[in-house]
Amino acid sequence: MWENAPEFGALLVFAEHRYYGKSKPWGADVRSHMGYLTAEQALADYAELIVELRSSRKGAQHSPVIGFGGSYGGMLAAWMRLKYPHLLDGAVAASAPIWNFYGEEPPFNDLAFSQGVTYDASRQAGAAPRCVKNVRRAWKVLHKMGSSSEGRADLARALQLCPDSRLKNKGDVIVLRDYLASAWDYLAMGNFPYPSSYMTNGAGNLPAYPVRVACSYMAEPHLDGPKLLTAMAQAAGVLYNFSGTLDCFSIGTGPSPESDESANFWDYQWCTEMIMPASRDGVTDMFWQDPFNYTAAVENCRASWGVEPRSKSWPVTQWGGHNIGAGSNIVFSNGLLDPWHGGGVLEDISRSMVAVIIPEGAHHLDLMFSNPLDPPSVTAAREAELEHIRRWIRQAASKNPEQLARLEWWEQGPASIHQEGPQQLLPNGSQETGWLLRWWQQHWWQQHMWLQLGRRALPA
Repeated sequence: MWENAPEFGALLVFAEHRYYGKSKPWGADVRSHMGYLTAEQALADYAELIVELRSSRKGAQHSPVIGFGGSYGGMLAAWMRLKYPHLLDGAVAASAPIWNFYGEEPPFNDLAFSQGVTYDASRQAGAAPRCVKNVRRAWKVLHKMGSSSEGRADLARALQLCPDSRLKNKGDVIVLRDYLASAWDYLAMGNFPYPSSYMTNGAGNLPAYPVRVACSYMAEPHLDGPKLLTAMAQAAGVLYNFSGTLDCFSIGTGPSPESDESANFWDYQWCTEMIMPASRDGVTDMFWQDPFNYTAAVENCRASWGVEPRSKSWPVTQWGGHNIGAGSNIVFSNGLLDPWHGGGVLEDISRSMVAVIIPEGAHHLDLMFSNPLDPPSVTAAREAELEHIRRWIRQAASKNPEQLARLEWWEQGPASIHQEGPQQLLPNGSQETGWLLRWWQQHWWQQHMWLQLGRRALPA
C-alpha cells in the first residue's frame, strides 16, 4: 500500500481494531467489558470512520474506498465489502480463511492447517528430507519420556526448560508438547523468503524461510531419545529464541509481551463467535492423533471467560459461508506456504470475486513491502491486485461526474504530481481520488496461549 498509494493519489488510513493495540475501552478494567469485542462491532467502527472521513475532508464526499486486510484482517475486509458495499468499493482479502468454520458446504477439512504446516517442513517445500519423519517421531519420544518422573527430568534437560517450567505430571508434558507444536505453526505462517519481524510483533527478525532453518536441526537420519528432543528445542528456538539470548525456555511464553496480550483477547473472540476447528492425525501430518473436540473447547471457553459460542456455525450464519456469490469486487489471495490457505478461497467465485494463488507465498506475503527476494508469483499477484483496484476505483468514480473528472485529470496529470504523492492537491481542493483502508490488528498472535497457537490462531 505504501508503495502504490501515490499512483492513485490515495490517502492511507490505518484503522486499529477495538480492544487491540491501544484501542482498549475502559482502560485497566477492559476485561470486565469484553462483550463489545466482536467482528460486527469492528466493522461498524470502520463504517462510521469512512462516513466521518468523507464528510470532514474537503472534496472527499464521493471518493472511492478500497479495503485491505491480511489474515483476520482479510476476513474483515471481505466481510465489510459484503456488509457495507455502499461504503467500501472493493477489498483485497489476503490469507483470509473465511471458510474455516463448522456448517460450510462443502464441509471444511479440519486437517488442512496441520497438513499445511507439514508441507512447509517437507522436501517439496525446500526443507531437509528427514524433517517430517523426525518431527513426527519426536512426539512419541516426548510422550514416552514424559510418563515417568525420571523421564520428565530428562525431558527438561534435553529441551532446556527453565526452572519455572518444571514438568510435574503428564498434563504438564501435554502443555509442553503443544507449546513446541505451536512453534512449527507460527514458523510456517511466517515462512517468508527474507528475514522478517512480522511473527515476533516487531521484536526482532526471524531468518529467511524459518521452517527450513528449523528443519536443519531435524535433518540427521538417526536422531533419537534426548538428542532428538534437543534438536526439537533448537528448532522451536528459531521462533522462541529468535534473539539468541535465552538460556532456557519458559513454557507458554511467546516472543514478545505484546504478542501474548493479543493472543489472550483473540481467545475471547474465538470463543464467542469464531471457533475454527483444527485437527491433527499423525498420518497426513507430522504431529499426533488429535481430533478437534468441540465440547471440550466450549468447556474451556466457559472456564476461561465465562462465555460460549453464539452457535456452532455462527460465522456461516452471519457472513454467508460459501453462499456469497451475490457479492462483488473482492480479491482473495492465498499463499500455498501459508497453512491457513486450506480455509481460504482458492477458486474464482465470480468474475468480480476472484482468487489469486501464490505458490511460494506464506501468510499474506503480497501485503508486505516488495523485496528483491520476492518470488515471481507474489510480484504477479500484486500486479493482478492493482489491476482490480484500478477497475474498482474507475467503477466507483463513474457514478459521480465530478469525481470521474478528477480521476481522469489525475490519470493524465504530470508525472511530477505522481512522484510527489498523495499530498499534491487535485482540482477543486480535493486531496485524494481514493482511500486505501487496511484493517490493522497488531499482527497475528491470536490464540488461547502460546501453547495452543496453532490450534486457534487465525490468521495473524
